[in-house]
Amino acid sequence: MSHSHTHNHTDLKGKKLLITIVLNIVITVVQVIGGLVSGSLSLLSDALHNFSDVLSLIVSYVAAKLSQRKASIDRTFGYKRAEILAAFVNASTLIIVAIILIKEAVERFLNPQQIDSNLVIWLSLIAIIANGLSVLLLKKDSTNNINIRSAYLHLLTDMLASVAVLVGGVLMKFYQLFWVDSLLTLLIALYLIYVGYDLLKTSTKILMLFTPEHVNIKDVVRAVNRLPKVNKLHHVHIWSLSDHELHLEAHLDLTEDISTTDFNKLLLEIESVLKKEFDINHITIQPEYNKEDPKEVIVQD
Repeated sequence: MSHSHTHNHTDLKGKKLLITIVLNIVITVVQVIGGLVSGSLSLLSDALHNFSDVLSLIVSYVAAKLSQRKASIDRTFGYKRAEILAAFVNASTLIIVAIILIKEAVERFLNPQQIDSNLVIWLSLIAIIANGLSVLLLKKDSTNNINIRSAYLHLLTDMLASVAVLVGGVLMKFYQLFWVDSLLTLLIALYLIYVGYDLLKTSTKILMLFTPEHVNIKDVVRAVNRLPKVNKLHHVHIWSLSDHELHLEAHLDLTEDISTTDFNKLLLEIESVLKKEFDINHITIQPEYNKEDPKEVIVQD
């Protein structure tokens, strides 16, 4: 079973995350000051979202660093799940922030206030540029790493939120539609819930060791059962340890009492089939012959 190490790539991800952390700290401070001065709730809500971005990016950065640590006697998997945990935390914060924004938007809608629209427009433009740069930095890595994807979604939704704030600032400036500020805050919050829920569901499934959606266990069993000297693959467990590690653990009932050498050859065939057809790259097989135990595909141990 081959393994590859991509420390240089991980270091590059870390540098990109550091840059986005600095950018978002600057945006947050500027927007908080601007929101308080202008009286804009949507600007303050955008600042709150940016602050959650800072926290999520720090969590993602720490998780990326931890995931590089090697396994040890008391941590046999190392910290490979740190990035999954970070994605879960970041998805949770997206939803929590959204709930806070909904509450504030309703209160402001019931008690509208006049807002300095010029300040809102300029600060939202600055936020769009800074968040746009952050999004571009993380876009490539977000496609194959759930941790980076969680940070990327924070930044993408914040950039979209800033666009919404800009539109609101223009409407307030030229049409005095100050209620738009509350409406945009509500829309931003609903969108956060939408993207946060999907990420939360995905990270939860991985943490709960659920079978990945793209893997059909029955197809896996059929593929292995077709091989010579195999009677039945059973007691099957398939789970994702991280974005790039898909594990299978199972019992293998054999049709004959074969030698260890023959079993090793069969195991190589199984590894080849499972890697090629299902991208399963870590396999643990317990061989059996005439053993009296349940032969169901899924057995609760």
